[in-house]
Amino acid sequence: MITAATRQARIETLTEIANSTLLKDILSFERVKNSRTLLDLLKLLAFQMGSKVSLAELGTQIGVDIKTIQRYLDLLEKAFVIVRLGGFGRNLRQEVTSKSKIYFLDNGIRNALIAQFNAPDQRNDLGQLWENFMIMERLKHRTYQSIYANVYFWRTYDQQAVDLVEERDGTLFGYEFKWSQNKPVRPPQKWASAYPNSEFAVIHPGNYQDFIFPK
Repeated sequence: MITAATRQARIETLTEIANSTLLKDILSFERVKNSRTLLDLLKLLAFQMGSKVSLAELGTQIGVDIKTIQRYLDLLEKAFVIVRLGGFGRNLRQEVTSKSKIYFLDNGIRNALIAQFNAPDQRNDLGQLWENFMIMERLKHRTYQSIYANVYFWRTYDQQAVDLVEERDGTLFGYEFKWSQNKPVRPPQKWASAYPNSEFAVIHPGNYQDFIFPK
């Protein structure tokens, strides 16, 4: 937790952690030839947080091969910087299973990497931040409560999607994360059709407590 007294001091502390201390910790964890490449990768992942990522596209953007991207992603996971979700697919040819979604264990580090510290009413990524925060808090909840689950995202090639899928005790639980509560959200038609026995819930600021807080 950042306890600096002023907003500017907190920004400076987060920036130092993201751009210097964090890299030093990772570099000491395992040999990395180019710290600049690793930082460039982190920034790309920060901009694409919660979106499907292609290893080939990441490699092209920063000028390294897929094996290097894979190694760096593994390293970032081992260093508890990111979490990867794979795509869930079982019943439909249209399901996307070849890509991953990337989340950051800390929203503050993610914001520092891309120098975005605007107030909530001045941001265009509140949905991403809310989704990332909920997924990380849910991870903690499962750990504290010893809830064992396989976790995925679900998406089809025509953009029907469920943000988080938990497979627990033979049952699928789908969760959609929405910052806004203005519009009702129903399960995607293809999800409901392919997995009729699954559960589905929308998690928003008005009901998130039961989702992440131990009872």
